[in-house]
Amino acid sequence: MAMAASPDTEVVERPDPPADAAPATQGPREWLRRTAQEYGPALAVFGAIRLIAFTVFAWLLSWSGEYLTKSPRFGGGKHVWDVLGGWDGWWYQQVAQNGYDPKLLPSTSEPWTLEQNSVAFFPLYPGLIKMVSAVTGLNSLGAGILISVLTSFVAAAGIYAVAKLIAGHRAAVIAAGVWGLFPGSGVEWAVYSDSLFVALAAWACYFVMTRNWLAAGVTTFVAGLNRPTSAALAAAVGVAALIALWQRKDGVLGPLSAMVLAPLGFIGYIAWASWRMGSWTAYFDLQRGAWLHFFDWGAHTGNVLKNVLLGHHDYIFGYPTEDMIALLLVFSLPVLLFLMIRMKVPVFLVVYTCVTIVLVLGSQQIFGNTSRYLLPCFPLFLPIAVALKRLSRSSLAVTLGTIAAASGWYAGYVLFELGIP
Repeated sequence: MAMAASPDTEVVERPDPPADAAPATQGPREWLRRTAQEYGPALAVFGAIRLIAFTVFAWLLSWSGEYLTKSPRFGGGKHVWDVLGGWDGWWYQQVAQNGYDPKLLPSTSEPWTLEQNSVAFFPLYPGLIKMVSAVTGLNSLGAGILISVLTSFVAAAGIYAVAKLIAGHRAAVIAAGVWGLFPGSGVEWAVYSDSLFVALAAWACYFVMTRNWLAAGVTTFVAGLNRPTSAALAAAVGVAALIALWQRKDGVLGPLSAMVLAPLGFIGYIAWASWRMGSWTAYFDLQRGAWLHFFDWGAHTGNVLKNVLLGHHDYIFGYPTEDMIALLLVFSLPVLLFLMIRMKVPVFLVVYTCVTIVLVLGSQQIFGNTSRYLLPCFPLFLPIAVALKRLSRSSLAVTLGTIAAASGWYAGYVLFELGIP
């Protein structure tokens, strides 16, 4: 499929047919060969970038020695793997080992708040940890890291598949690499649900673009069992389905099934958790009262921006280095959004990206984690990839390698050691 380009945007090579478009008569060996040929370059670039970043991250932790002094819950232990299983990873492991006990209980230390409860963490990722641990014999830490590493490659493949339909093979390979060095990418190989979610989101978007509506709806439904921000993905799939219905391209049943299935995952889990806690608003009450996480129309983000710009620290969840990186990322968003829209990407990708940004910047949460919360916004990688594809192979290798090494600091050490990922 050839894509039209705006006058000053150098898109697009004519994409080759995707690997899964091979004749139905091919055997498993031929399918594997074609798949490796198609996705191998993107996965190799992504893997090399993550290995460079991880090596730098591990070296910085060893050099500082500070990870030896923290409690296991907050990223401490005897080696880098313990750090990768701390913070939210500790909670995911608790769910995998013990399940849920949904309750709204007043805090014993601060009566005006609520006790933290693991029901705030969606069930798909800890459920997979439990399953992988049972099958492989790994403990919950090892199972969680294994899932994250594997799904990070699935995410890279999905980003490649989407990007290739828009910007061609070379830019798509680079886009998969950018996923590995984006601010916040340090959690991609940690006990966090981010890689799993982006893998599901990217492939759901690919299914929409290839008009496989049932697969798009089911994949979005499953993503809804992983994170509440899957609401942005469900909204995007819904918009794409409405456009398809309006244009009468794919009948009624396919788009309608996607539209109905897409939001059921996150709605179902929130409804179950709230029902178990005795109120239909209980899940949101828990997020607000125990985790200080709620939608405030951007008031907290505005307050942080003002304080950081003025050199003040009059706000909650202050982590100076992490906050400065998040500030620079926020300033880059209008530019990346403008360039992405000029590439004439499908409307539903614009909806998905914009709704995700609104949910992130419109909520009170740890501002420094903006770089992680925006990891699902992979369509923003497209203008970066199109710009970088003009470089020669050697120049591109030096550029991506250098940024990957830096990301070991800003996306690894800063998040896990100087802040809270």
